[in-house]
Amino acid sequence: MKNILLITTGGTIASSEGECGLMPTLASEQLLSHVPEVRKMCRVSTVQLYNLDSTNMRPEYWLEVAKYIRSVYDEYDGFVITHGTDTMAYAAAMLHYLIQNSKKPIVLTGAQIPIEKRDTDARENLNDAFAYVCDEGACGVHIIFGDTIIAATRARKTRTKSFNAFSSIDYPEIGFIRGSVKYYIRESVVGEPVFCDEIDSSVIVVKLIPGMSADIFDFIADRYHAVIIESFGVGGLPYYDNDEFVEKIEKLINKGVRIVMTTQVPHEGSDMGVYQVGLRIKQKYEIPEAYDMTTEAVVAKVMWALPKSRTAAEFAKLFYTPIGNDII
Repeated sequence: MKNILLITTGGTIASSEGECGLMPTLASEQLLSHVPEVRKMCRVSTVQLYNLDSTNMRPEYWLEVAKYIRSVYDEYDGFVITHGTDTMAYAAAMLHYLIQNSKKPIVLTGAQIPIEKRDTDARENLNDAFAYVCDEGACGVHIIFGDTIIAATRARKTRTKSFNAFSSIDYPEIGFIRGSVKYYIRESVVGEPVFCDEIDSSVIVVKLIPGMSADIFDFIADRYHAVIIESFGVGGLPYYDNDEFVEKIEKLINKGVRIVMTTQVPHEGSDMGVYQVGLRIKQKYEIPEAYDMTTEAVVAKVMWALPKSRTAAEFAKLFYTPIGNDII
């Protein structure tokens, strides 16, 4: 039997009803007690690193999760991480960059309804997660939720209440689990795992809206190391009869703030070369764009790339270098 580590961090799956609504209360062994059949699949150890609503999770906490996995990596054959759904896609993407090339499976799962509730999806999700990590072909970082296996950098929470809460954005699902039967793409990993132990979370996402003032970038210039701009459609910056946005972008660049352009549209990605509003800014400043990456993956990759790059050119090279299936 394989040795699997269950890492719990809180979330709805571990929540109970309190005076002010649901809040995480259950410890890791309490969670595991609700899925006794898991012990027939593997030998399970548990550790509780956090017990937080995922709204309260931070990049530094995900870094600590990665560091903990690194410290015990040789002791286990796979890892199941329970996590709140609201920021799970960010967590999965971050772990994808912090633990690269892992031959051992690292799976995140959770629930829309607490595990103590009769109509919960938690037990099925936990069982599916353990079934996958116990499989001989499993590897890398994934989300397993609602019977579906999703690549870590392609997941997005697209439903707030339904059991099929996550979608795979512009990339096929890695697979599906139907009871004891698993169908999934066999991924190959060559070489040793690569662990990263440093990030820079001084990153902000700005979503453009019609008529928005460019003054927001003055605030950003003095407070953040990188800004991800969610533009309209395939990408661009407004020209409201002036060059205000261009001037603010130039100020950011001169202050060493890294900029990445992406799109608000969920599917099919950016292409700043299509329209004048995008091509002008791209040609003048060679700003990296996300293409088909999810915003969650862009955030994680920027945080990962910032400490590894001293210049804008080095940052752009790192950002454009595919890691797994994050950018196509």
